[in-house]
Amino acid sequence: MMSKPIERRQFLGASLATGAVATAAGLGLIKPQLAFADNVAGWPAKAFDAKLLKEAMSDSVGKTNVPVSSKVKLTAPTIAENGGAVPVTIEVDSPMTEDDYIAAVYLFVDHNPTPLASQFTFTPAAGKAYIQQRIKMAKTDNVRVVAKTNKGVLMASAPREVKVTIGGCGG
Repeated sequence: MMSKPIERRQFLGASLATGAVATAAGLGLIKPQLAFADNVAGWPAKAFDAKLLKEAMSDSVGKTNVPVSSKVKLTAPTIAENGGAVPVTIEVDSPMTEDDYIAAVYLFVDHNPTPLASQFTFTPAAGKAYIQQRIKMAKTDNVRVVAKTNKGVLMASAPREVKVTIGGCGG
């Protein structure tokens, strides 16, 4: 089946509209808000810039000592052959209902140049608080997770040491 060719008027109209939007964005009249992380509500920019674990935890979750809970499960290799891509899995046991759900999960690497490696936010619609990702690790270090419920309750995984055999984000 052949598609209908675009008519000259449609092409010109679309081109002019695209040009107008690009010009308005270039002049600063409109801004794509999600592209600017420091403008997003709840984005812990200061925590991602922190150089020490205590600062990163304080700036992101408001505490430096969070109780360990068996509900927060962190899976990471004992030995990572490449610090540039260390696989981690995070799972938090939660009913994920409108009244009781995991609102945010924070992943920390204790002595990385920036200890807060990632932050994830959830709604009950997620169904479960589950994440798989690869992180960079500068050297052998502890990895830990802090989960925050919608009611503000904090719980953490036990720190897990990952031995890095080839340099990651530190070289």
